[in-house]
Amino acid sequence: MKKIIISALSICVACLSASAQSKDFKLGQWSEIENSIVKELNKWYVDSLPVDRMHRAAIDAMLNELDPYTVYVPEEDNEDMEMLINKTYGGIGAVIYKAGREEPLYINEPYKNSPAAKAGLVCGDEIIAVDGFLTKGHLAAECTEKMKGKPGTQVVFRVKKVRTGEECNVTITRERIHLPDVEYAGMLDKETGYILQTGFTDNVSNDIRNAVLDLKKQGMKKLILDLRGNGGGLLNEAVNIVGLFVPKGSVVVTQRGNNDEEVVMKTSNNPVDTEIPIVVLVDSGSASASEIVSGALQDYDRATIMGHRTYGKGLVQSFRKLPYNGSMKLTIAKYYTPSGRCVQALDYSHRNEDGSVGAIPDSLTHEFKTAGGRTVRDGGGITPDVKLKDVNYSRLTYSLVLNGIVEQYALRYVMNHESIPAVDDFHFSDKDYEDFIDFAKTKEFDYRSSARTLFDQMKRELEKDGLKDNMGDELAALEKALEMDKETFLKLKKDEVIPFIEEEIVVRYYFQEAGVRIRTRYDEQLKEAMKADLIKL
Repeated sequence: MKKIIISALSICVACLSASAQSKDFKLGQWSEIENSIVKELNKWYVDSLPVDRMHRAAIDAMLNELDPYTVYVPEEDNEDMEMLINKTYGGIGAVIYKAGREEPLYINEPYKNSPAAKAGLVCGDEIIAVDGFLTKGHLAAECTEKMKGKPGTQVVFRVKKVRTGEECNVTITRERIHLPDVEYAGMLDKETGYILQTGFTDNVSNDIRNAVLDLKKQGMKKLILDLRGNGGGLLNEAVNIVGLFVPKGSVVVTQRGNNDEEVVMKTSNNPVDTEIPIVVLVDSGSASASEIVSGALQDYDRATIMGHRTYGKGLVQSFRKLPYNGSMKLTIAKYYTPSGRCVQALDYSHRNEDGSVGAIPDSLTHEFKTAGGRTVRDGGGITPDVKLKDVNYSRLTYSLVLNGIVEQYALRYVMNHESIPAVDDFHFSDKDYEDFIDFAKTKEFDYRSSARTLFDQMKRELEKDGLKDNMGDELAALEKALEMDKETFLKLKKDEVIPFIEEEIVVRYYFQEAGVRIRTRYDEQLKEAMKADLIKL
């Protein structure tokens, strides 16, 4: 028997060794083939080779066979990647607006405490030149590049002030601009604290800690952590945030990579509060680190998760340095919540013949248990404990926002109003909305209703099938019933559009936090979270 066992083990070891050798052989084989192809092309191809473009296309195509998160980052894209990962860049800290190449360039929104704000630039100030570079005749992106630069360097703006019309030079010292992940923290009522977190960049867990402590001083007895639309970020920051609310040493996430190697990540600091009731708001845009936080707090029965099922990204990425100052963002593992769930929704390792990937069907998901014995499932994001009603906007509202009509109006409004009331007292009046309608009517945008869009699509399909002429009278009657001009539709959707206008206006006077306060005024999901009876965990 002993000899049989030893023989079996020897066979297993030999198979594993052969498998590894086969994998290495294949890699070496393909590397040799690719090098030979490039050499032959370089020597014999009829025209000069676009080598850089060929190599980049080959790399992108190769990595595209894996998953959307494994990507090559060349040296020239490092700054963009820094902005994506850490929300930082060197500049003056302001959003600009430019309607076209020949149009004026305006300060649209300076960030709070930014170099631009400290230098006195306000919404509506026209930027004539940047270090002598005339903005007229250039695209917005070209002007933006002139404004960015190494922190500590100076840039000189030629400015036409919005209130006085005076032209002057304004010298600004660039700084490292960091867009905060904690976009807002405040009390919604006497007992309910609210934190809006939009990312997971470096040190956000410390910002959350400070916000929680400050809210507790203000009398917070219940916390709402809003992770809706939060696409994630740094894994260790997610672990640290969970650690604010569960005992030190608690498992938050387990990584399993190649060859089933495991890395268990636990909380390492003392918590801020392990008792306060918590609601975590999530939606289909909550992904990755957001799912780690909501999944772990759900598994420990530490929070009530409310909203909609999350995105389902259970893959972990890491950066690897490459030659010539490039790097590769590489998927190295899948992550699992404390109960053992993997929330990855799509299977990139088994693609269909057309290259597409499928979602994991509910029938193949598995049950897991929370610390308190409740049933949760894997295979497709974090399913909330309490599902909230969908937030639906009309096609008109989307069109007004996405085509920049609301943004353009807000800029014009600021130019014509030196000040507005305090945020909580500011309301867009009926007379103001009539002014907005007059403005919007002059702009080109698709104002058709969803029903009219579907009707137009149906007419095209009927025409393809040769049925349109047979239904002429019926189609004409339906088209007439669906016909609605811009002004009528804008009046109909007044209550839906006004919150977006109010938000765009107040941020230009009182910065981003003011916009969040306007949003809380109309946020029905947030109101449900405030009054909900929490699950007895």
